[in-house]
Amino acid sequence: MAETHVLFVEDDDVIREATTLALERDGFVVTAMPDGLSGLESFRANRPDIALLDVMVPGMDGVSLCRRIRDESTVPVIMLSARADSIDVVLGLEAGADDYVTKPFDGSVLVARIRAVLRRFGHAGGPRNGGHGSADESRDEEHGVLSFGDLEVDTEGMEVRKAGAAVALTPTEMRLLLEFSSAPGTVLSRDRLLERVWDYDWGGDTRVVDVHVQRLRTKIGQDRIETVRGFGYKLKA
Repeated sequence: MAETHVLFVEDDDVIREATTLALERDGFVVTAMPDGLSGLESFRANRPDIALLDVMVPGMDGVSLCRRIRDESTVPVIMLSARADSIDVVLGLEAGADDYVTKPFDGSVLVARIRAVLRRFGHAGGPRNGGHGSADESRDEEHGVLSFGDLEVDTEGMEVRKAGAAVALTPTEMRLLLEFSSAPGTVLSRDRLLERVWDYDWGGDTRVVDVHVQRLRTKIGQDRIETVRGFGYKLKA
């Protein structure tokens, strides 16, 4: 972790300094900025490995900053919000954030979440449970390509095509699609997806799953992933 560069955007001086010290003690290199505009400048200048963005920062709020970062990069983003039930959480996820942490937070919890995000970004991984497909699904095992109608998932090249056109996915969206494509037609619960995609071994907020499924649907087709009420989601083969 010694070479992991964290961009931390937080306007509260006490939180910014205390969190920076905590992250540095865990081996991270931290660039801390007090507002969104300086955060964007720092991101473009330094290209950090991960960004921690407080929702309520001056100049450019965290959600807007997340959108600007996502327009330019797939770098992982964690939003920091003071209210667990705030619409800001959903807005941040819809803007392209990969996860969020509610303030006040324990330093060890924040570090664990950062490491979980970095693990899944560093190891995108292919299908892990060898699910059995239907007659509508075809597999090119030699090249690691799974086909679902006009949707092709290259599990080795980490590429997705729809009707022959490339589909740009963030690493989290790619991992989510890989989880679905490894078991087409099988209902996957939100808890399972939190564990397998977000690397949570404890209960998490299922809004993270719901928003990412919606984002994935807009890219691969709204009818490709089916909601099974009361149970979860499944990929329609």
